Amino acid sequence: MKKKITSRSAFMLSSVSIAVLTLVNQVQAEEIQKVEVTGSSIRRLATEASLPVTMVTGEELEKRGMTTLADLMMALPESASLAPSNAGSGTNINLRGLGVNRTLVLLNGRRLANEAIADGYANLDVIPMSAIARVEILRDGASSIYGSDAIGGVVNFITKRTFEGKTISAQLVQPQKNGGADEQRISGTVGFGNLAQDGWNWYATVDAHRRSRLAASDRAELSTNDILTSIGRAPALGSGGYSMPANFTTATNKNAQNPYYASGCQSPYSIQGAKNTCILNDAAYGSALYGNEQVTFYTKFTKRFNEDHTLTVDYMRGQEYILGTKNPTTSLAANGVTAQLPSTSKWYPGGSGGVPAVAGLKGEPLTVTWSVADLGLATTKDKQVNQRIAVNDEGRIASWDYKLGFVYGHSLRENYYDSGYVSGADLLKGISNGTLNPFGLQDSAGLAYLKSISVDGALNRHSVSTFTGVDLTVSRELSNLAGGPMMLALGTDYHRDTTEDQKTDITNIATYAGASPSFAKSSRNVAAAYAELEVPLTKELNLNFAVRDDHFSDFGNTINPKASFRYQPTKELMFRGSANTGFRAPTLFDRYGYRLPGATTKTAAKWDDPVQCPGGTPGVAGTGKALPGLVASTVCNVTLPKQTGSNADLQPEKSKGYTFGLVVEPLKNLTVSADYWHIEMTDMLANLPEQVYFTNPQKYADLFVRNADGSLAFIKNVTMNLGGQKASGIDVSLAYAFPKTSVGNFKVKLDGTYLTQFDNQLEKDSPYISNIGRFGAASNGTTSSMPIITFRWKHTLSFAWDRGDWASQLTQNFNTGYHDQNLVAPEYFRDIESYSIWNWTVNYRGFKNMAISAGISNLLNARPPVTNHNAYTYGYLSSAASPVGRALNVRVSYDF
Repeated sequence: MKKKITSRSAFMLSSVSIAVLTLVNQVQAEEIQKVEVTGSSIRRLATEASLPVTMVTGEELEKRGMTTLADLMMALPESASLAPSNAGSGTNINLRGLGVNRTLVLLNGRRLANEAIADGYANLDVIPMSAIARVEILRDGASSIYGSDAIGGVVNFITKRTFEGKTISAQLVQPQKNGGADEQRISGTVGFGNLAQDGWNWYATVDAHRRSRLAASDRAELSTNDILTSIGRAPALGSGGYSMPANFTTATNKNAQNPYYASGCQSPYSIQGAKNTCILNDAAYGSALYGNEQVTFYTKFTKRFNEDHTLTVDYMRGQEYILGTKNPTTSLAANGVTAQLPSTSKWYPGGSGGVPAVAGLKGEPLTVTWSVADLGLATTKDKQVNQRIAVNDEGRIASWDYKLGFVYGHSLRENYYDSGYVSGADLLKGISNGTLNPFGLQDSAGLAYLKSISVDGALNRHSVSTFTGVDLTVSRELSNLAGGPMMLALGTDYHRDTTEDQKTDITNIATYAGASPSFAKSSRNVAAAYAELEVPLTKELNLNFAVRDDHFSDFGNTINPKASFRYQPTKELMFRGSANTGFRAPTLFDRYGYRLPGATTKTAAKWDDPVQCPGGTPGVAGTGKALPGLVASTVCNVTLPKQTGSNADLQPEKSKGYTFGLVVEPLKNLTVSADYWHIEMTDMLANLPEQVYFTNPQKYADLFVRNADGSLAFIKNVTMNLGGQKASGIDVSLAYAFPKTSVGNFKVKLDGTYLTQFDNQLEKDSPYISNIGRFGAASNGTTSSMPIITFRWKHTLSFAWDRGDWASQLTQNFNTGYHDQNLVAPEYFRDIESYSIWNWTVNYRGFKNMAISAGISNLLNARPPVTNHNAYTYGYLSSAASPVGRALNVRVSYDF
């Protein structure tokens, strides 16, 4: 029997706007409570929500064997998130593929301090999984309650309200195939006090997770020569460049050569390339999956003074180490000086050091392009520490409900040269004075010299961002309408963002790092007022209106409204919809971050310089021919200098969007929903994708900045106001609980998203280019050099069974195929195959105080799809598929 819902329980307002969906009561009767739904400040039944919200409980995360929030973000159909990379930014979420800067992440309804460098998104790795009660994803964008910058949607991580007792859990993931990518996770939680009986509760939880690096060589079967050759990317097509043994040129002969080419170069460091050169063996150095460590802490204290007054204080600290890897340090020019090997060096070809002689040499100095294999991988350690304290006071005064909150967040990110980095100038000095051998591994003197010029352990970047905010929301009933009480909510909030970003002087010394010293500091104040009105015209029709007025200290005022409706003519059928506008100012990094006059990094992929290596197929590296007198390996099929950084001319982007959907219950225990969504943006803030420059170099010639001698200084790739973007699709959900049987209870659930439109406009008034199921013109901005992946269809399908102490779940994560880049040659035109991963878990709670879960991830050992997109070094879709393969997953929990 259902309990009657009182007026008091039916209405409670909060600017925190924590969405608490229907809770299952383990007593004889099911209790239905009025709750706050993400995207609104007004409490209502979860089934009354007019906005589309996806909810995943903490228990579901455990049942599916997930070890990190990255597992969840990659599986969500409405998310186009990329697998975390070596970039160091950690895990972020990209709802609708619109960019991580357009997805608003909340913890208990309030913001965190963003990742410290870009300051436009939150690193989810710092959020403690063991504290999570549920994750709710508002799939409708531009929230008038949380912020008009939530163009893609809102992800709200909601922690447990209270906890009593003591529990510890341990989890292990062990891949079937040898190598890295093994994971260990341990967590412990303790709590005291019963909120209902004692009037208070306090709990704390610590969660630690570690994953080891997976080397590309550990999954060599994914990038064999046969596979790469079949897609037109045979490793031997490369020529020149940095390798060990080094390639060399002379002042009179610009064709690169190698003294060890005839003998096969030197395994495993290099392989034979084209034109008498050796090339770096990427398979020997690359990382298929980075290594990282996370330790998170969360504590919450709740004091209930009386029925109408509760105070909550919580504190979070998340720390993460990410080990990023690059190919070994090279003899990159330092201060304009190239690596010169004189004939006096014993390592000169044909000299006393044993390096084979090369025909035609007459003692002239050699310019060497050397990869220092003795140093191993160049590894950076990226450290992130994110802390947040939040105070929430809620209660009732007279006829008004109120919530008053304060939050302070501090995000620190530091990057260190961990191993394999040396002084560039001293490296060149060691070559010129004969101490170092660029054509082989070092003798004892060479090793000692490398150690003496090491800069390992040095801090190269220090970044801090902060978020300080206060908010107040009040609400009350106004009058009774035919459908119930009309409700009004009024709120205001004020927050201040600050950033500080410094690249230290050591970057001038470690020239291989491809960075330069810089410093930027900025801040922004935002004051907002918002209102929400709930109008239940009839028992069948409910309307909701909201409006938000934001004042930015650097961009002035913007007013953004939102309206939604819910119409339920029968018990079995409900219609819902919403419309909104959005406004997103440039991040502090994009507008006020560092600005350097020259190149700051290299392109992610290899390209031909369209001026100095002309004549090839546009966008197809290796098809051009170097101009006379130029070294082909420096201008053809090579990573080119690129300038990134802030842009003081950026202006805010704007959006508008709407949703329309229905929920149907055609049968008992069967619920089906479908929601159409559409989002349009103008003045889109993004970086131009790399391929755009090279597929149409004439159009973008002004972005190729050149030196006086015609050489390429850099490609200008700062964030810009581009044209527009249009995205739309249909979210589909189905849930069915089969009638109970003697062998247990069975459930099936499907959540999927079908894209109907994803178009990008590179400049205003230019044609829109489709990005659905193909590599188009969409860019991920500052977070990743990988292209956005927009699958036509993506779903999660689960089959669940339980009986007594036993439960089991089989889950499929699926996405459709993709049209490949195909910038190679007509004979290599192909499509990327669809990708399907099955995960199986079994849970048992029959032991006293203990729960055991075991399962197999990637049950069928599916391989990541092959791609010839040149941003993917190993030839498979690493940003959207896992290279790990089948793995055993075991979790044990014990309650004291």
